[in-house]
Amino acid sequence: MKRAAARTVLLVELAHARSGDKGDTANVGLIARKPEYYPLLVRQVTAARVARHFKGMITGPVQRYELPNLHALNFLLHGALDGGGTISLKTDAQGKVFSTALLRMPVRVMR
Repeated sequence: MKRAAARTVLLVELAHARSGDKGDTANVGLIARKPEYYPLLVRQVTAARVARHFKGMITGPVQRYELPNLHALNFLLHGALDGGGTISLKTDAQGKVFSTALLRMPVRVMR
């Protein structure tokens, strides 16, 4: 019997995302495009992987919350906004680009 081959895709093929700011913390929601993609997101898009993906862009930890009824994950990226929107000198002081950046993370899927 032949085993299914795995391939690498970007998260944008499996999910869409929104992000914004909460003080110095970026809030990123990752929503599965189809309910059947949600278990793959839970397995592969861990807080540790997201922290590695944003290495050098954030100074604090990453927290992940599962929202199975919405087929979504929510991430808090602490220390992402250089103090927050009202005092940050970052180009994106409200953290709007973090969602696009997360969707560029590669994940493995079965063909």
